[in-house]
Amino acid sequence: MTGRTRGAAAPPAPPPRARPRRDARPPELGPLLTDLQDPDAGVRRTAALLLGRRADPRAGGSLIAALSDPDAAVRAAVAEALGATGRAEGRTDLERALGDPEAPVRANAAGAIGGLADPRSVGPLTRCVTDPVEPVRRAVAVALGRIGTETALAALEPMLSDASDHVRREAVLGLGRDRPARWRAAIRDALADPSRRVRVAAAVVLGRYRDRESVAPLLALLDHPGTWEKPAVLVALGSIGAPEAIPAIVAAAEHPAHWVRTCAIHALGTMRAAEGASVVRRHLDDPAWSVRGASAVALGSVGDASDLGRLLARLDDPHPWARRGAAYALGQLGLAEAAPRLRENLFDGSAEARLAAIWALGRLEDDGACDLLLATLRGEAELQKGEGPGEDEEAMGPLGSDAESRLFDATIQALGRLARGSTDPRVVPALRAVRAALSEEELDRPARLPLPERAGVDPPPSVRTLFEVAVPGGIDGEDD
Repeated sequence: MTGRTRGAAAPPAPPPRARPRRDARPPELGPLLTDLQDPDAGVRRTAALLLGRRADPRAGGSLIAALSDPDAAVRAAVAEALGATGRAEGRTDLERALGDPEAPVRANAAGAIGGLADPRSVGPLTRCVTDPVEPVRRAVAVALGRIGTETALAALEPMLSDASDHVRREAVLGLGRDRPARWRAAIRDALADPSRRVRVAAAVVLGRYRDRESVAPLLALLDHPGTWEKPAVLVALGSIGAPEAIPAIVAAAEHPAHWVRTCAIHALGTMRAAEGASVVRRHLDDPAWSVRGASAVALGSVGDASDLGRLLARLDDPHPWARRGAAYALGQLGLAEAAPRLRENLFDGSAEARLAAIWALGRLEDDGACDLLLATLRGEAELQKGEGPGEDEEAMGPLGSDAESRLFDATIQALGRLARGSTDPRVVPALRAVRAALSEEELDRPARLPLPERAGVDPPPSVRTLFEVAVPGGIDGEDD
């Protein structure tokens, strides 16, 4: 079973997918604010935690006053809640809390200050880089990295030598947010850190900035007998794109650990390494779904028209990640012969697979997909009226797929591409009608696009831009 709805005759349009809505009414704060002054410290702490979860800026004043609570557990919860509310006027009170006698209060205050990312807090944070308690120093390192000014990063650099590997890791990641070459040598040195979590962080940062001078130490780290660092190193080498790394990456594609094979194939695709094409094709039938998915995506970069049959076969893969990858590759390779089969994947039970099919059909400018995409546009437009993600999405947590939230924007983009050559008179009026129904706030938000559109695009286009590109010079005009 592939998870797709299939039968002798396909339904005329993708089925509607209703999303539970959240209550948009402002929460009642009165009882919680009252509890924040309760004689029982446990009640006060619970009230502070709940106020933090609601992240309502209206609670800021009461929380600031509660930072002087006599109970340390309450003060710690209040500091955390203040960070969630984002109230800038609490900055100086949080800075004073950095001197609290209790470590949890200091740590939460540093975390809240990091959320505000105000350069004026660098001085108070700098005085805490040698705090005797590790969680406090870790929170300080995160905060300095988020502020990211030259002064903040200068204060962060000595933390690369901290006794705690957790602190050193945060120092590497914080310095890695800054592009100047000033910090590169120190981060390269971290590739030899005794802690693997620090080595992984250094590899991630050096790959993000395509640091050519780190290729040799990364290759040396790839030879390390353990497997923990290999995925980060492979992804980094792929991002840097050094030809001399290709033999080592090809060898890693045969590693017994599937997570290593996955990252090696991902690297070959990122590099568009023709030398890896045969390896990628071979792993389309890998027993691990993550490897099959990475191989399908990579074929979009290293494959050619001869891969049509292989990719069509992967559209029937038991796992949605491989179906998704195959659709992206078919679109990237411009294999128009795949369009009829891709239309079937608009009914896939996985939002990831549907998203990839929408993108590919738009990329192929498949006029035969107009009916299905127009129906999808109308169905997904309804979802935009909800106030938040559905319960299923929330249950998936931060590692869950966000494809459902990208379907609407991807459909606008796909129909815009179809409109260039389509003879269907309904496309432009449908785009105009959907645009007219959206608020100015919705039109100005960053577009949520599929994977191939997100690579290297910073910042992403707005939803308004998607419509303008879809119907150049005519999105605000009268229907034809």
